[in-house]
Amino acid sequence: MQDKIIKMIANKLGKKVEDITLQSKLIEDLGADSLDIVEMLMMLEDEYGITIPDQDAMKLSTIGDIVTYMEKQQIK
Repeated sequence: MQDKIIKMIANKLGKKVEDITLQSKLIEDLGADSLDIVEMLMMLEDEYGITIPDQDAMKLSTIGDIVTYMEKQQIK
Protein backbone atom coordinates (compact mmCIF):
# COMPACT_ATOMS: atom_id res chain seq x y z
CA MET A 1 0.00 0.00 0.00
CA GLN A 2 2.82 2.40 0.88
CA ASP A 3 4.39 2.30 -2.59
CA LYS A 4 1.03 2.78 -4.29
CA ILE A 5 0.17 5.80 -2.13
CA ILE A 6 3.58 7.39 -2.73
CA LYS A 7 3.24 6.83 -6.49
CA MET A 8 -0.24 8.39 -6.52
CA ILE A 9 0.95 11.44 -4.59
CA ALA A 10 4.08 11.79 -6.74
CA ASN A 11 1.96 11.76 -9.89
CA LYS A 12 -0.48 14.29 -8.46
CA LEU A 13 2.28 16.70 -7.42
CA GLY A 14 4.55 16.12 -10.40
CA LYS A 15 7.36 14.75 -8.23
CA LYS A 16 9.67 11.76 -8.69
CA VAL A 17 8.76 8.75 -6.55
CA GLU A 18 12.37 8.43 -5.37
CA ASP A 19 12.25 12.02 -4.03
CA ILE A 20 9.40 11.20 -1.64
CA THR A 21 9.96 9.57 1.75
CA LEU A 22 7.64 8.80 4.64
CA GLN A 23 9.07 11.88 6.37
CA SER A 24 8.27 14.20 3.44
CA LYS A 25 5.96 17.00 4.52
CA LEU A 26 3.19 17.72 2.03
CA ILE A 27 3.43 21.49 2.16
CA GLU A 28 7.00 22.25 3.23
CA ASP A 29 8.86 19.52 1.31
CA LEU A 30 6.58 18.70 -1.60
CA GLY A 31 5.09 22.13 -2.27
CA ALA A 32 1.46 21.04 -2.02
CA ASP A 33 -1.16 23.70 -1.45
CA SER A 34 -4.54 23.24 0.20
CA LEU A 35 -6.24 22.39 -3.10
CA ASP A 36 -3.57 19.77 -3.90
CA ILE A 37 -4.12 18.18 -0.50
CA VAL A 38 -7.91 18.08 -0.90
CA GLU A 39 -7.55 16.54 -4.37
CA MET A 40 -5.03 13.96 -3.12
CA LEU A 41 -7.29 12.91 -0.27
CA MET A 42 -10.27 12.65 -2.62
CA MET A 43 -8.16 10.50 -4.95
CA LEU A 44 -7.22 8.22 -2.04
CA GLU A 45 -10.85 8.04 -0.90
CA ASP A 46 -11.93 6.98 -4.39
CA GLU A 47 -9.10 4.47 -4.76
CA TYR A 48 -9.68 2.79 -1.40
CA GLY A 49 -13.44 3.27 -1.03
CA ILE A 50 -13.27 5.16 2.26
CA THR A 51 -14.19 8.61 3.56
CA ILE A 52 -11.59 10.72 5.35
CA PRO A 53 -13.33 13.08 7.80
CA ASP A 54 -12.08 16.68 7.82
CA GLN A 55 -10.86 16.39 11.42
CA ASP A 56 -8.66 13.43 10.39
CA ALA A 57 -7.48 15.09 7.17
CA MET A 58 -6.19 18.08 9.13
CA LYS A 59 -3.80 15.78 11.03
CA LEU A 60 -2.17 14.36 7.89
CA SER A 61 0.94 16.46 7.28
CA THR A 62 3.50 13.89 6.09
CA ILE A 63 3.48 10.99 3.67
CA GLY A 64 3.96 8.68 6.66
CA ASP A 65 0.86 10.14 8.33
CA ILE A 66 -1.18 9.36 5.23
CA VAL A 67 0.21 5.83 4.82
CA THR A 68 -0.37 5.00 8.50
CA TYR A 69 -3.91 6.42 8.38
CA MET A 70 -4.80 4.53 5.21
CA GLU A 71 -3.40 1.25 6.57
CA LYS A 72 -5.52 1.62 9.70
CA GLN A 73 -8.63 2.30 7.62
CA GLN A 74 -8.10 -0.84 5.56
CA ILE A 75 -7.96 -3.02 8.68
CA LYS A 76 -11.48 -2.07 9.75
